[in-house]
Amino acid sequence: MRVGLLLANFLLIVATPEADFSEDDTTHQSLEGNSLGSGKTASILFERCLLVAGVMLLAIWAVATLHGKIFSHFALWQFENAQAAAMQNDVSKPVATTRDVDFSLWAAKRIRAYKSSLQSASSLPLAVLEIGKVNIRVPVFEGTDDLTLNRGVGRIVGTATPGTEGNVGIAGHRDGFFRGLKDISVGDEIDLIMTTEKTTYFVDQIEIVSPADVRVLQARSTSSLTLVTCYPFYFVGDAPQRFIVHASIASRRPLVGSGIQTTTTSAGLGKKQ
Repeated sequence: MRVGLLLANFLLIVATPEADFSEDDTTHQSLEGNSLGSGKTASILFERCLLVAGVMLLAIWAVATLHGKIFSHFALWQFENAQAAAMQNDVSKPVATTRDVDFSLWAAKRIRAYKSSLQSASSLPLAVLEIGKVNIRVPVFEGTDDLTLNRGVGRIVGTATPGTEGNVGIAGHRDGFFRGLKDISVGDEIDLIMTTEKTTYFVDQIEIVSPADVRVLQARSTSSLTLVTCYPFYFVGDAPQRFIVHASIASRRPLVGSGIQTTTTSAGLGKKQ
């Protein structure tokens, strides 16, 4: 009897952990199943969120692109209207027409900033900068703040004003309007067009300097133009250097009907005509 009782107790003791283990195992499997189900649900939600975000970004890009097609040359259109008003006695055809901005070399961030800036800025450009060799045609505004450089290029404060004697300093973004400067060469022609006159320069020096080197903006022996942008052109982050293009004046001539006398300087001699 006692042996039977001891055996029963032994079996009970042995069986009880097995039962507990089986129960714990079932609970573990249940929890594991719930965990896997929760993970799968979270993954599906995450994928859907990414899909929604992608659709929204695509919609924003589409709207921005459409906006750019309509308003990308608003500043140039303003300038041409002012130019026409300044020469209202002229009976010839308009001297220029607008062209689409070529965004093929621009960074996506700079394209978005440029298009956004058009919605909140509408001041008349000081001039229009044209460099046919590298397909640059851009309005020149006063100042070099972010808003200004998103919709064009800017005259550097403290340098000469377009149309006057001295060194005209103009800055622009390397991943925007001034991206094309990577292909500019000594001897290339640069035109700075005001409402009543056009000044032509020829590139005579290209250099790379540190951001602190402000000597590049100092007045030269003849009227000149200095273009400034960051360098290297495809550097990720804040570029450590500056790409400088120096050009000397070759001629200053009036647009038709302005009544301004044409002047030619010796700086243009020997340059590409």
